[in-house]
Amino acid sequence: MFETFYPILFLFVFAVFLAVLLTVFSVILGRRTRSGKKGQSYECGVEPVGTNKEPIPVKYFLIGISFILFDIELIFLLPWAVVSRELGMFGFISIAVFIALVIIGYIYELGKGALKWE
Repeated sequence: MFETFYPILFLFVFAVFLAVLLTVFSVILGRRTRSGKKGQSYECGVEPVGTNKEPIPVKYFLIGISFILFDIELIFLLPWAVVSRELGMFGFISIAVFIALVIIGYIYELGKGALKWE
């Protein structure tokens, strides 16, 4: 019964073995050099301003979370578009309510100033 799972088990064991082996080789063979440039945070080729110990503003995370929420909500439009003809008027009304709720959420965020970058 379990013989069908042997290839999966073998692949899992091989992947873990390979990951451990490559990590050990990296630790043993890799050079450890500390320089001033290596310790700095990288900001897309621009000289870093300040230190990397400064706190990140919460507004940055709020905008990121809002983007992810709206992006995930809009992903639900694709399955609806695929079967929209079979759903008929019920599908149209349900997606219209869904889009209205997304727009109301967007307007609410604009009203609260959550998308203003200072």
